Amino acid sequence: MSIDSDSQGTSTRPYLVRALHDWCTDNGFTPLLAVHVDESVRVPMEFVKNNEIVLNVSFDATSGLRLGNEFIDFKARFGGIPRDITVPIDHVIAIYARENGQGMAFPVPTEPSTLGASSQEATLAPAPAPSGLRLASEPTTAKPDSDEPPPSAPPAGGRPSLKRVK
Repeated sequence: MSIDSDSQGTSTRPYLVRALHDWCTDNGFTPLLAVHVDESVRVPMEFVKNNEIVLNVSFDATSGLRLGNEFIDFKARFGGIPRDITVPIDHVIAIYARENGQGMAFPVPTEPSTLGASSQEATLAPAPAPSGLRLASEPTTAKPDSDEPPPSAPPAGGRPSLKRVK
């Protein structure tokens, strides 16, 4: 018995990105997007490091911000120069608040974008998740009045993993 791919529904990523963007904005935080960069992403390449760029997507830093189901696009200034930014939603690897690091991480794309990507893109090294970012799915075991120490962070160089809940 196979599961029809249509029964999976659409990706939750764009909905979660919009929700966390709203949460950051409502609480006066600066929403940042960590983006995995390949040929399908339109960003200033001089700011890309290790196939990753972090973008400030606050309303103060952007013009015409659209958080769509397929793409995030806006205009922003980099070094005083206005640029058009386009990010396929499946290339967003995290959204979090600059002030406290709270947010959510997503899996790095393992396949080239379906938007006309070349086979060369598949060989790009995946970017690490931003340091200090706590995954929303991590359980919190320590209570504020508990004598237990908080759970330890993953070892340096270790990557957090997401658990798929169906």
